Amino acid sequence: MARDVAGMVEMQGALARLRRTTGLPVAFGGLLEPGQQQVRISELMGTATPALRALAVTSGNGLGGKAVALARPCAVADYAASRQISHEYDVAVATEGLCSILAVPVVVRRRVRGVLYGALRTALPLGDRTLSAAMEAARDVEQALVVREEVRSLLNAAHAEPVRDPAAGALWEQVREAHTALRALAPKLTDPQLRAELLDACGLLTAGVATGTVGLSPRELDVLACVAAGATNAVAGERLGLRPETVKGYLRSAMRKLGTHTRGETVAAARRAGVLP
Repeated sequence: MARDVAGMVEMQGALARLRRTTGLPVAFGGLLEPGQQQVRISELMGTATPALRALAVTSGNGLGGKAVALARPCAVADYAASRQISHEYDVAVATEGLCSILAVPVVVRRRVRGVLYGALRTALPLGDRTLSAAMEAARDVEQALVVREEVRSLLNAAHAEPVRDPAAGALWEQVREAHTALRALAPKLTDPQLRAELLDACGLLTAGVATGTVGLSPRELDVLACVAAGATNAVAGERLGLRPETVKGYLRSAMRKLGTHTRGETVAAARRAGVLP
């Protein structure tokens, strides 16, 4: 069965963040297998044995299976003694010596796509702060999966039939909105491969009509994409993680390069140059 290598990279990053922010010594997890109602544990950090590797956790079974079935975080202070869960995986958990465990589902568009676990080798309650930090780590994976699906959708659309006619109306506006949202997400991604794929998809949506190289920087393009969607400098800054003054600076630089004087002129010139959809 094919592995989602990029997904595993994001999972590894999330597990590292989980350990760093919660202080839990052990973290592991995996994604839901395609067409199956089970999570295959594929990534482990801080483990002492291979007992958990490749373990298939079925929805409803054990702590992780409960998190999958309920689509919400679950935790136990003493796994072996807990009456809140079933115990199909006790041998593997005991072999690894785990006691206090939390499981956080990775949920994308209301569908569980994986589970992150954090664990202690002693029976101690895991507080709200620890659970919140684990949930934030799961959000990293969720965001990456959403972006990857958007990239795949845009790539398919671009390969199938490039949309260049403004008369396409609502569909064309949706493409522009998606382009703006994806460019705003790109700088926030930690996976270079995923970031490159996203920017490639954005490029395909603007390719084919360029009138010449205008030399706009990636950040200037990000700002113009937000401005084209009607964002103020403050809103663009919030989306891109920049100060409004910095957004204004990028916009002025883009105006100089495009030979324009207003926001509207600049967006129109960028579209004529083929750098915006």
